[in-house]
Amino acid sequence: MPEPLTTEERSKLVTDHPAWEIEKDAMSRTFTFADFSEAIGFVTRVAIAAEVLDHHPDIDIRWNKVTLTLSTHSAGTLTGLDVELARQTEGFADDGP
Repeated sequence: MPEPLTTEERSKLVTDHPAWEIEKDAMSRTFTFADFSEAIGFVTRVAIAAEVLDHHPDIDIRWNKVTLTLSTHSAGTLTGLDVELARQTEGFADDGP
């Protein structure tokens, strides 16, 4: 099972990923795109990355907005898997569809 983030790792998470809302046991971010098809393209890239990591986010799609919520349910909190998936999704959004 993945290990929970340490206090130091959580502090670094806040610094390295300022666009994400960090809660006790999860992190979330809403990404905005030009339209629905761009949003779905982003979700497809997230889905592939999630499968590779075997770590699946909660995904809410609202036309051109996609909200991801990351948490390692088996650990009951944030772990390195969440940080890695957040890093990858940021790259997908920056690259565009």
